[in-house]
Amino acid sequence: MTPVHLTVSVLAFAAASALPAMARDQIQITGSSTVLPYATIVAEAFGENFDFPSPVVEGGGSGAGRKKLCEGVGETTVDIANSSSRISQSDIDLCAKNGVAEVMEVRFGYDGIVFASDVNGADFALTPADVYNALAARVAKDGALADNATAQWVDVNAGLPAQAILAYIPGTKHGTREVFDVKVLEAGCKDSGAYDLFLAAAEGADDKEKDGNAKKACIELRKDGKSVDIDGDYTETLARLDADKNAVGIFGLSFYQNNTDKLKVATMSGVVPSVESIASGDYPVSRPLYFYVKKAHIGVIPGLKEYIEFFVSDDMAGPEGPLAEYGLVSDPELAATQAAVAAETPMGPLE
Repeated sequence: MTPVHLTVSVLAFAAASALPAMARDQIQITGSSTVLPYATIVAEAFGENFDFPSPVVEGGGSGAGRKKLCEGVGETTVDIANSSSRISQSDIDLCAKNGVAEVMEVRFGYDGIVFASDVNGADFALTPADVYNALAARVAKDGALADNATAQWVDVNAGLPAQAILAYIPGTKHGTREVFDVKVLEAGCKDSGAYDLFLAAAEGADDKEKDGNAKKACIELRKDGKSVDIDGDYTETLARLDADKNAVGIFGLSFYQNNTDKLKVATMSGVVPSVESIASGDYPVSRPLYFYVKKAHIGVIPGLKEYIEFFVSDDMAGPEGPLAEYGLVSDPELAATQAAVAAETPMGPLE
C-alpha cells in the first residue's frame, strides 16, 4: 500500500471514530457459526506466530455479522464478517449508507462432506431424501408424519444395500454439521414431502416463523442408535467404521482422499464427490465460504492485513493445512484469492 493510500485510509477511519485511530489493537471478527471454528483456528495460530494479539472471533450468524460490518467505519465497529453465504445487495446498500465504501470479499474454501463406508463393503448411491428417511426422527408415510422405524437401507430405497442403518455424523459442535443439516436433512425433508407436513402443522406468528419451525423439525434425528453424533475429529469416525464394517460415516473430502485404502465413497444425487465437483457446485453437499473485510480498517487496525493474508495462505487454507484437516475443501483458485488479498482488491457489483 502506498503512503498516500494509507494516509487516506487513516483519515477516513479517524473521522468516523470518536476515539483515536489506533485505540484498538485487537482485530474484531463476527458472523457465521459455520466459519467460526475455521476462523478460531486461524486466530489462535495467528496469535502464536505473529507479534499481534489473537483476534477476537464471535459467532451470531452470517446475516447478523454482515450487518455489523456495515454499521460504519471506526474502531467501535467490527473489521471482518464471516459468512457461509454470499453478501446480499441489501448488505451492500447498508454499507454504502453508513459510509463503508469498500468491502473485500474473500472466498477461502468450501464446506463439503462425503458419505463413506468400509472399502470392502457395499456400494452406496444416496440422495438427500434417502439419508433423511433413514435418519430423521419423523418421516412422511402414507400422507402423514410418523416416527421413523426403518431398520435397513434397502427399506429406504430398493437400490441401497440390505444392511442395518447406522450412521456416524458430525456432532453439533463440528464445523460441517450445518452443511449436513441444511444440504442433506432439510433438502431431503423437502424432497420426501415431510417438510410440507411439518409446515402445515407448524406454529408461528407468520410464515417466516412457521418455516423456521418446520425446518427445525426436519433436522431432528432419531434417537434409537441409528444416528450417532461424533464430536471428535474424523479419525474417531474412521475408528468407529473400523469397529463396525456395516456403518456409514461422514467425512471431509480431504480426509476421505487421504484414506481411500480404508474408505469407499458414496455418490450423492448421482455425483461423485471431488475437489472439482465440490468447487463447481455440482456436488450437492457443499457451499463456498467467505469472509468480508472492511478495507478502511486495513493499515489502521494492527495486524488486519497480516491476518487476512495468513488466513488464505497455503499453510492455513491450502489442501495440506489445518483447515483442511478440520473439514474445509481447499479452493482450487486459492492463488487468485491470495493475489486479490495482497492487492487489497475491493469487491465489485454483485453478478
